[in-house]
This record gives sequence, structure tokens and C-alpha cells, in this order.
Amino acid sequence: MAPGLVDWGLAERIGARVANRPSPLTSELPALQREMQAQAPLAESLVTAVTSLVPSGPARIEVVDRPAWVAANVAAFRRLLAPLLERWQDKVGHRPGVAATLTSRVAAVELGTLLGWMSSRVLGQYDLLLGDPAGNDGPGGAGDVVYLVGPNLVSLERRFGFPPDQFRLWVLLHELTHRAQFTGVPWLAPHFRGLVEQALTMAEPDSGQLAAAARSLTRDRAEARRRVDEGGVMALVATPEQRAVLDQIGGMMSLLEGHGDVTMDRAGAGHVPSARRFAAVLSARRRSGSPPVRLVRKLIGLESKLNQYEQGERFIAYVERVAGPRAVDICWRGADQLPSLEEIRQPSRWLDRVGLTGQVA
Repeated sequence: MAPGLVDWGLAERIGARVANRPSPLTSELPALQREMQAQAPLAESLVTAVTSLVPSGPARIEVVDRPAWVAANVAAFRRLLAPLLERWQDKVGHRPGVAATLTSRVAAVELGTLLGWMSSRVLGQYDLLLGDPAGNDGPGGAGDVVYLVGPNLVSLERRFGFPPDQFRLWVLLHELTHRAQFTGVPWLAPHFRGLVEQALTMAEPDSGQLAAAARSLTRDRAEARRRVDEGGVMALVATPEQRAVLDQIGGMMSLLEGHGDVTMDRAGAGHVPSARRFAAVLSARRRSGSPPVRLVRKLIGLESKLNQYEQGERFIAYVERVAGPRAVDICWRGADQLPSLEEIRQPSRWLDRVGLTGQVA
């Protein structure tokens, strides 16, 4: 049988090897699991009080180590990319032999190394794409599970002297805000999945298209840098149609990340006195790193992820200042009310479009 384009088993093994660097003892994770699951009802009630978003049922929390986080994400990539890779393999042909095997292993090493590196930096993750939308597999079914990477939480607490009870609740508030967004707004999850599937459907291995994009970007290096900053290598070679979809995803994710950060601080008021310090340390940590690390972050799109937090928070602050503290709730009425990436950067354009211009809070 011809090898696939990615050796998924090797990707998981490489990722686990990279991830399995010295970390707090795994013997601490069961106690952390019990603590975080016990805190979840309080955190959910605080999020609902701030946002009025009611999640669908109690949250399931999974405290995992780094290799387990890698395994969950490898499985998600395998499931998500399966239709795309099948189309690509049909197009390039099934070519068994040393070259095909080598190609699949190189792809596996790249993916595994990337996920292994990221596993040391992630604190929590609520991601619809981690589970099967049909609920046939995955720890929570339908992706409805909040992952917390226990060793990373504990190591940060010890490194910076964070009060564990406050820091853990604070992180939980952010991830449960994302869960409230996706399960409390019925149309949001299918809309998000639809955009991701649309972006993948449009991705085709067209060497002529890649060469044309490369020539165009060589002529305009400022544009090339802007695209990489906004979406990594994928944005660098995307067609105008693909960029339009990526911009929709970028606008939506900026809103959700900014809303998550704003909510975690407001929901934690009175419960997390050290929230400002946590935010300052994590912001500096997100932006830190050697020049090679920053370059990798930019190329794979993590830099755009960091920008989403900041741009989303600025968007919400502007909207609230002009139109009131709950004006952003208009976004939950339907997909046509979500801001585009350009509107995230220029909130007045979104206010104009939804009819809130001139309404001063």
C-alpha cells in the first residue's frame, strides 16, 4: 500500500519526544484534574454573569501532559486534513517507494517537531477541531472538552510565584469563555467549521500558482511581510479568494480571543486579585524569544495569533466606548454581524455597518 502524504504515527512519536522535556512530575496531574473540574462550575457561572452566554451543559475538563496534548492535536490534524490530503494524493499520484516514504516522514518530522515545541507553551485549549463533530471519537465527543496542559500551568506558577488557586481559575475563565461562545451561540460552531472547510477545499497543490505568488511577492517585499505577519506562510501564497476566507476567519478569531481576554478579567474581578500581574507576565512571555524563535512563530502563523488578542481587545474597547458595554453582543445575532479582519482594525466601519454609529454610551 502506498504511504500517505504524512506519516501520522511518526509525527506523534516525534512530537512526544520533543514535548517530553523536564517538567513537573506527572504524579501531580490527577490532583490538578480534580481541582480544575471542581472549579469549573464557579468559572462557568462567572462567565455567564458577564456575557449572558449560557453554555450547553457542564464543562468537561481534561488536564493532560505535553505528549497527550500533542497526540490530541495530531489526531485533529489527521481528521481535518484527510479530505485535502486525499485530493492532493490523487493529483500527484500514488507513488510507492523510497521517495514517497521519505516525503511522508519529512512531513511527519516537521509537524511533530512543531507540535512538540508548541506543547511547552500552551496553557489551555478549547478547540472545536480537536474532536469529531459527529461525536464518534475524542475524549469529550464533538470537541466539547477543555484541555489544560498541567505541567505548563505548574511550571509557570513556580517560576513566577503565582498563587495557584487564582492562576488556575484565571486560565479556566478564558477557556470556558470560548466554550460559552461556541456552545452558547448555536450558529457559531457550524459557521466556524464551515469557514475552515471552505479554506481547505480551496487549497490545491498548484505549482504554477505558487510560482506566480512567489514572483509577485518578490516584487513587493513589504506586502510579503504584511501577509506573513497576518497569517504565516499560508497567507503568503493564498489566492485572493483564499485570503478573503482567511480574513473572515481572522476577524472572527480576533473577536473571540479579545472577548475571551476581556471576559476573563471581568469575570475574575473579586476572585483573581493578581489578574493584572498574570496578564503582564503572559503578554511578555508571548512576545519573548530569540530571533529564530520569533521567525518560526511568524512563519507558522503564531504571530498572527498573538495579534488577535491585542486587536480583539482594542476592537471591544472602542465599540464599548462608542456604543455601550454590551454593544458587542450584536455579534452573536448572526454570521453577518461578525466583524471582518478589516473591521477589527477599524471598528468604526463595523459600527457603521451594524447601525451603531453615533450612539455614545
